[in-house]
Parts: sequence; C-alpha cells; structure tokens
Amino acid sequence: MVESTQDISSINIENELKQSYLDYAMSVIVGRALPDVRDGLKPVHRRVLFAMKELGNDWNKAYKKSARVVGDVIGKYHPHGDSAVYDTIVRMAQPFSMRYMLVDGQGNFGSIDGDNAAAMRYTEVRMKKLAHELLADLDKNTVDFVPNYDGTEMMPSVMPTKVPNLLINGTSGIAVGMATNIPPHNLTEVVSACIALLDNPELTVDDLMEYVKGPDFPTAAIINGRAGIVQAYRTGRGRVLMRARYHIETTERSGRETVVFTEIPYQLNKAKLVERIAELVKEKKIEGIAELRDESDKDGIRIVLELKKGENAEVLANNLYSQTQLESAFGVNMVALVDGKPQLVNLKTILKEFLKHRRRVVTRRTVYLLQKARERGHILEGLAVALSNIDPVIALIKASPSSADAKEQLMSQAWAPGDVLEMLERAGGEEDLCRPDDLPAGLGFVDGKYHLSERQAQAILDLRLQKLTGMEQHKLLAEYQEKLEEMRALALILTNPERLVEVIREELEEIKSEYGDDRRSEISASQHDLSVEDLIDDEPMVVTISEEGYAKAQSLSTYQAQRRGGRGKIAASFKEDDSVKHLIVANMLDTILCFTDNGKCYWLKVYQLPQGGRSARGRPLVNIISIAQDERVTSLLPIRDFPEDRYVFMAT
Repeated sequence: MVESTQDISSINIENELKQSYLDYAMSVIVGRALPDVRDGLKPVHRRVLFAMKELGNDWNKAYKKSARVVGDVIGKYHPHGDSAVYDTIVRMAQPFSMRYMLVDGQGNFGSIDGDNAAAMRYTEVRMKKLAHELLADLDKNTVDFVPNYDGTEMMPSVMPTKVPNLLINGTSGIAVGMATNIPPHNLTEVVSACIALLDNPELTVDDLMEYVKGPDFPTAAIINGRAGIVQAYRTGRGRVLMRARYHIETTERSGRETVVFTEIPYQLNKAKLVERIAELVKEKKIEGIAELRDESDKDGIRIVLELKKGENAEVLANNLYSQTQLESAFGVNMVALVDGKPQLVNLKTILKEFLKHRRRVVTRRTVYLLQKARERGHILEGLAVALSNIDPVIALIKASPSSADAKEQLMSQAWAPGDVLEMLERAGGEEDLCRPDDLPAGLGFVDGKYHLSERQAQAILDLRLQKLTGMEQHKLLAEYQEKLEEMRALALILTNPERLVEVIREELEEIKSEYGDDRRSEISASQHDLSVEDLIDDEPMVVTISEEGYAKAQSLSTYQAQRRGGRGKIAASFKEDDSVKHLIVANMLDTILCFTDNGKCYWLKVYQLPQGGRSARGRPLVNIISIAQDERVTSLLPIRDFPEDRYVFMAT
C-alpha cells in the first residue's frame, strides 16, 4: 500500500532551522533562564513558592517533606526534572547562597565546602517569613494568572512582591546568546533607595548610589574599590572585586604569627580553596606556612595559616590574594525581562520597574478590596434599612405566602432610609458609596427612598431572629459604619495619586523595619593595586650569607654599639666549618643583586629573605632564588632604585 504524499509540503531547511532555533532561544530566555525585573524570580522559583503557598507550607506551620513539594511543583506547574526543582529549593535554603533566604530548610542542605544536600526524601522545608511578602495579596486579583502546561491549573504570571527581590537576592543564569549575573544587596539600602525614588522620580543613578552603597554578599568579605560598582550601576555591566577578610593572631604555644581568614568571596568553594593553598605550599610557590588548618564550624569560617618564624603575615596574605581565589571578581551583568523582553538594566531601571509594579499591584488590590467592601456594604446597607423599618418588614414577611413572594414584596416597596443617610454623611460619603457597579438603575437611593436589591432582600430573609436583639443591631450598624469608612479610604487611594504613593511608602517602611539588617560586606577604598611593598615597614636590616649558602636578614636594631673592651654578642649560629661570607646593611625594600661564580646576576628583595634573630641560621639560598646547587654567590650589591644615569662597574 502506497502512502499518500498530498499532505507533505516542502520547506526551506535553512528558514526552518532559523525559526525553530529562535523559538527555542526565546523559550529558554523567557521561560527558564532570566528573571522578571518585577519580582526577581525565574519561572521555577515562582512555581516553587506558589506550590508551597497552595500546600499551606507557611513559615509558622509544620515542615513538609521536600519530596512532597517537588512532586506538587513538577506535577502541577513545572513539567521538568525533579532534580532541577529540588536544586532550586536547596539553593533558596542555603544561607551562604542567598542573602535573604526564601525557604526554611530542616536537614542537610549542603555546605560552603560543596557538599551535596541530602536526598529530598530526607529533608523538610517550609517558606521563610520573607517569602510571604513576595506572595502577599496574591488572592486579591493583584496579578494575572495563566494556565499551567496542560490547562488544568492556574498559576501567577508574576508575584505581587512587596520586596525588591531582584536586587536583594540577585540571580544568575545562562540563556541562549545571553546570560545574567546580578549580585545580592542589602535590603535596608535598597528599600531606602526605593522610597527616595518614589518621593523624587528625577533622581539619577549617582543619587541612588548614596543609598545603595554596593553589593552585600551573604559570605560578607571586603569589596575593593567602587569603580566597578559605579560602572555596573550606571551601565548594567561591571566588575566587583571581592577579597577575603583576615586578622593576625599569635599562638600561645609557639608564639608564632597566625593568619586567620574569617570571610571569603561569594560563591567560593571553601574546601577547594584550602586544597589550592596546600598545593601551592607543596609546590613551594608560597613559602612561610608551617601549618594549614580549617577550623570552620557552625559559628562561621575560620581558615588558619600558622606561619614559620620570621615570616611577614601581610606579605603572605598578599601572596595568597594573588595566587588563589581569596581575591576574586564578580562579573555583574544585569539582564532581566522587562515587559517580557530581555533587557540590560541599570540600578535606576530596576528600582523604577519595581515601583511601577507596586503601583499596579496596590491599585488592583484597592479596586478588589473596594469591590468586596461595596458588596458587603450593600448587604449591610439593606439590613440597616430593614432594621430601621423592622416592624413593617416583619409584618410583610409574616403575611407573605412564600419566601419568593416575601422577597418580591420587599423589593417592590420603597423604604425609609432611617439611620443610613446619617451614617453615610458621618463617613463623608455619598449615597452611592456602597452601590455595586453591577446594580441596576432604580435600586438603592431614589428620591429620598430606598429600594432593596435581590441580594439585600435575600439577606433580610436569611437574617436570624437573634440579630434583632439590641446588641446585635448595634453590631450590624457598627460594621456598616466601618465599611463606609473603609470604602472612603479605598476610594481616596484610587482618586488621589499622592495617597497611592503614601500607601506604597508605608508598606516599604514596614518591610525595612521588619527585615532590614546591617551590611555584611565592607566596601573599602581601592586596595587591589597595593603591592606587597606597600605593607612593609622599610626598616634597615643586616643581610648575611654564609659559606654554605645560608641567607637571612635581621633588624639592625639587634646590633648595639659597645665600648672598648666589650665582649661582643653572637651575631649568627652556624654549623661547624661554616661562617659568614657576605654581610651588608640594606633596607627592607632594597633590591640585592647577587653575582655568582658562573657570571650570572640574580636579584631579590630584602623582605624576601627569611627574618630571624641572632641565633637563627637562615635558609639555603637555593630555596630562595633559582641558582644551581654548585653555583656560589661571590658578591652582593644593595640597590635602592634603578635610575638610567647610574651604572654598575665590574672588574674580574
């Protein structure tokens, strides 16, 4: 049987590949890899938080198994692998990954050493309190909902967040042809900038930088210089230099100096860092470390480097900065979805888009609340009219043959408004303040009388007899008065732009008061250009090299002038048959030219020599400069600098 080819059409493969790859690229960009500028979330993060909300996995309720949450996410909203969803949950629960965690985890969620989290069947999660601020008012028609992948569920297209999450937690992602890498920031600073921009939309990026000082990483550390920060905030791209923080201690046991690192750059694997330092020591690329220990625990990071005697701690730290990731750069690339399209954004654009989103959310929330208040107020208004005419209303109901007839009779008559008009006037409202938008004309207040709607008539018929007591009547009227004042306040938000701004500002102030904290990352003046020599005291030293090639430097202050007949002091301790061959006085920052018997010249700085006391022997010169084992230094020449008009004269 020959198959029909009538339904097969020929297309250009080049055009098909272009279109298909473009569709794929946009799917990855919009649906997976880039965050929305409004809530700072990628689709998977948004779906995880929404699923947790639907599960009732709140911050003040019991933990739920991670596997339960993952199952709901992939079954209802995110038709992808479970490991990707679980990895997302894990990262949101890691204090070293998120500046402000959105998930509260119980169990093993990995470590800064790169250890994996326990399997999802073991760990438990719930939302952090801050995560609720991202989902606040989600049930008040504040954002649009879209169908899930199979049309059986609805999920939010964006969160109605109260916090500028894109900046406070940052994000990173690789799409097709583009990527994003946004550092985390301090909530107090970012919210303060939002309030300032809300009050004065004409503020520039430089003005906003008075509030947002720079990134604030969860692992703290020191940010070196503001140049990269300024460039990133102005253009959306920049390079922020991070440097580990250390202090110097002295060991009680040996009295030697110890360099202790307590903060490391963001996203740095601590275990690999320690391994790298150990490798450098083994390869003799870094010298002077007697012992390396990782004493980190639940209270914080503590990488301990115990120095050999005579070593300079600042010099060692600088060598570590230059040869390890203790100093590294965070490449800022602030790409986010703006109106559904990828865009490189600067600091002001992010804040402006967030505030624009807040205006829409608060406006839609106010419309929703006003509608609900009007619906309830409309019912209470009808009940208040009925209570003002309680005797004729009861008589009418008793005389009616059925409830349907009673409802018809209640709606057909014009009733005296009683206390309702007076209460409306006290609330500063108009007669139609409680009037629902869909209420037909001819109902409500007409020519000084009140005509009940079908909903009001039904509410009167459903009224329990206990509501006719004096106290219950008072409660109904008090609730009606409350609703009138609420509607008046809500209507003011919709009609007065200044009041709308005031509401947004008040909510931002509450967020700052509730969740704000101190900055962790210190921003220092630019120090990444400092050389080792900038940290060294340029004191005079005595440099000695022995016959066997042992070299050392010791402070000139250890030598003292003695009167005639003095017995002298030991200047050095050598092996038998070894003695001082060369002795010069030079400052710590001076360069020493070492001439050898092979006709070669080597150079080194005085501070590169091991420092020791009078009894120290020093270190073999072959371990300090690259001379051959059988090569001997014949002459030393200390040089302060190398001007072009000076020469070295040699005679053999």
